[in-house]
Amino acid sequence: MKEEKNLLRSTYNYNLPEELIAQTPIEPRDHSRLLCYNRSTEQIQHKHFYDILDFLKKGDVLVINNTKVLPARLFGYKVETGAKIEVLLQKRIDLKNWEVITKPAKRLSIGTEIVFNENIKCTVTQKGDYGSCNIRFDYKNDKTFEEHLMEIGTMPLPPYIKEKLKNQNRYQTVYAKYNGSSAAPTAGLHFTPELLEKIKNKGVEILEVLLHVGLGTFRPVKEDNILNHEMHSEYFEISKDVADKINSAKKEKRRIIAVGTTSVRVLESAVNENGEIVPQKRETKIFIYPPYKYKIVDCLITNFHLPESTLIMLVSAFIGDIEKTLNIYQIAVKEKYRFFSFGDAMFIE
Repeated sequence: MKEEKNLLRSTYNYNLPEELIAQTPIEPRDHSRLLCYNRSTEQIQHKHFYDILDFLKKGDVLVINNTKVLPARLFGYKVETGAKIEVLLQKRIDLKNWEVITKPAKRLSIGTEIVFNENIKCTVTQKGDYGSCNIRFDYKNDKTFEEHLMEIGTMPLPPYIKEKLKNQNRYQTVYAKYNGSSAAPTAGLHFTPELLEKIKNKGVEILEVLLHVGLGTFRPVKEDNILNHEMHSEYFEISKDVADKINSAKKEKRRIIAVGTTSVRVLESAVNENGEIVPQKRETKIFIYPPYKYKIVDCLITNFHLPESTLIMLVSAFIGDIEKTLNIYQIAVKEKYRFFSFGDAMFIE
């Protein structure tokens, strides 16, 4: 019966007062709140993110996702009518072709041209469901595509954030390196360079992996039975050096701490049947939900996620019980934690 309940989308619902959806980031970054949950003792502690130092031990391995968010929200107009069109970059196919989400999608057909400025435009090459389509960019070769994008694009903040972001870098982690994400790996937003230095000085090994976050990650599940939900694929990389270090740590029974659900998806996608991480570069569609047994991740740093999202399912699998997960969320609501992308964090050990 419990197995069947775990497969129902409605099982992962909870009530969230709208005022608890964080609209702006906390300054400084590491002054957000931190709910700490111990799975063995079921103890909950209320801290601030800079207190994460007290929960980390010498020899721990902290795994971070070094992806960088593209200014992926573009505003243009149709050549033939001048109608305004919003284009949200979702996933790169090759040098000039992208999967995107458009608004309003019904105004577009294959062959429609959208102009962003005098130097860059695109053409719709394929139409999909829910406003998704494929487009091909054409631009002047005096600059790279990324340079053009910096001129015309804005940060793709989630729709539940209504406030304008004053500092675009606040939707990037301080360790962001490689362009390719349509959304930030938000658990990493709490770290400052100073805090990372203190963590290193404590004897914690910090390792970098890459996963380009797609918008499908945050989309609520629509199907009543979650097994019918189709995950969007996301590109990830894990190097031989990082794989070797994680494998050594596991053999030495040192803890692997994933920063965010994106790092979780890399690690749990890259593990083989012998429980070892294999270096690779590929797409993953991994969908983690109860009663999934984690093979690599021992502790998790994460934000509070949307009801009925694949992310709250992933967290429920890590905690090991959906009822316990929802109870923690209810406590967070009662204690007025801030939720979602610019919200507070959890440390689950």
